Amino acid sequence: MTWTQSYTPVLGNLFLSALIAALPVIVLLGLLGFFHVRAHWAALAGLATALLAALLVFGMPAQKALAATLNGAAYGLFPIGWIIIGAIFVYDITVRTGNFEIVKQTVANLADDRRLQLLLIAFSFGAFVEGAAGFGTPVAVTAAMLIGLGFRPLPAAGLALIGNTAPVAFGALGAPINGLSTVTGIPVDVLSAMIGRQLPFFSLIVPFWLIFAMSGWRSMLEVWPACLVTGLSFALTQFVISNYFTYTLVDIIGALVSILCLVVFLRIWKPKTTWRFAEEREALAASANTPEETSATEGGVVAGGQPIPASASAVSLDESDVESARATTSASGAGAVSLAPDAGEISFQRAFIAWLPWIILAVILFIWGLAGVKAWFNALSDPKIPVPFLHNLVLRAPPVVATPTKEAALFDFNWLSATGTALLLTGVISGFVLGLKPLELLKTFWGTLMRLRFSLLTIAAMLAIGYTTRYAGLDATMGLAFASTGLLFPFFSPVLGWLGVALTGSDTSSNVLFGSLQTITAKKLGISPVLAAASNSSGGVMGKMLDAQSIVVAGVATGQKGGEGDILRYVFVHSVILVSLVGILVLLQAYVFPGMIP
Repeated sequence: MTWTQSYTPVLGNLFLSALIAALPVIVLLGLLGFFHVRAHWAALAGLATALLAALLVFGMPAQKALAATLNGAAYGLFPIGWIIIGAIFVYDITVRTGNFEIVKQTVANLADDRRLQLLLIAFSFGAFVEGAAGFGTPVAVTAAMLIGLGFRPLPAAGLALIGNTAPVAFGALGAPINGLSTVTGIPVDVLSAMIGRQLPFFSLIVPFWLIFAMSGWRSMLEVWPACLVTGLSFALTQFVISNYFTYTLVDIIGALVSILCLVVFLRIWKPKTTWRFAEEREALAASANTPEETSATEGGVVAGGQPIPASASAVSLDESDVESARATTSASGAGAVSLAPDAGEISFQRAFIAWLPWIILAVILFIWGLAGVKAWFNALSDPKIPVPFLHNLVLRAPPVVATPTKEAALFDFNWLSATGTALLLTGVISGFVLGLKPLELLKTFWGTLMRLRFSLLTIAAMLAIGYTTRYAGLDATMGLAFASTGLLFPFFSPVLGWLGVALTGSDTSSNVLFGSLQTITAKKLGISPVLAAASNSSGGVMGKMLDAQSIVVAGVATGQKGGEGDILRYVFVHSVILVSLVGILVLLQAYVFPGMIP
């Protein structure tokens, strides 16, 4: 009853076969990015294409193809969908109780410049959440926080995705590295050291990249010292912890160091201008009954990347003006202005209560991610359900693997140790602490579910595509095409990881998918298998902003149902350029600086 994958079904030609194998991805991203098709329809079209290719070209038996599709859809709902529900539930509670207003004000008091808020939330705090949870959680949390702070929906989503790059390889307490070590046989400390000699370069770059993507080159140059402090502190910590301590805490320690360094730095340094979105300036001008042209020529906040010295502001606001101009952004996604009062108006106790849900979230996610805690939860309840007609009934064949290998298909219903359960518990505890009654808490949760129902179906369809292409061998065919590039393989090695994340939505899954192929190809070409395996993970992180799952999560968090195509177009070029830079770095490490390889 077993079926062996075939990687060159089209006339025995690898590249023609790879072209057919790429069709599901082309259809999905093409419909989203160029034809503005709604995400669920694009996902269903991509899934139909994947099934047709699997059945009619690659010869996969129908029962196994259907089983793979259902397995992927189930994984999309749990644990991925479960994580999204929990993260948005926590956010909805803070909004319902009014505490998110205080969070917004405290962040604005610390840094009222949108650029500095972006560094704190999307990069540093997002890295902490990635290190503790991973699997889409940081995108959901940081995108929701950004839009609550007053960011417009599209930039909030796109910038949260770009910020969630450099920490991904060490996310979820090192889960991607564990997966990579399992399939390659390379010790985790060796892989950690190699990845820790690649990603710090990009940890330094990404803060600058974030500001450039939001507000342009000149605006980025105004805050380059803050970008440098944020990126350099994280990059150095990432290198030291990954090479000399433990890979499991790289992101968490790096994020805490980055946040602390930036906060301390902002005590002694401020940018010359305060950057704001264009609609914020208009609201400020209107609230002060000042013509927009006057505020634009004589001073005030920044509009659309055109800085105006704050010291020359012609907009004078008293407390009543501030109150009339203050607005919030709901999760449904309309852009808004957030004007914070003076720092002295918020007591430490009030600010602490407002931040308590996020503090609880950080603590619970950290505890949930500890290996001992996970093992204890899984010992209590962790049913692993073999998928009928699929489990161990599909064989991967050489040259993708050294010897024919059975593909496991177990649905791991680890509901106790799942990150989504930790987020749900965070929501329940936070709701009670903030004074919600049980019925109010249930109504909030029901509202979260209703708001996410179509997005969850979309994610299920997206993951169904990934699982269908995996078990049918379409992904391996595309991987072999990349592996056939010879001397240029070090450049394309991270691109293969990037493709894996774009297909599966997970750096861990990409490592499991292509890790063995990377090492086998590297040995044949005389390249370090450690370098190739690590490059799969380092390149994969740049695909995180592009995978359909993450895009849907960002859309959900910012209330952009139907706007997934806009988000894809926002991040696509950034993703391609960054993975190309990773490829150049790996090429240099392979042929020019081999001493960097442990």
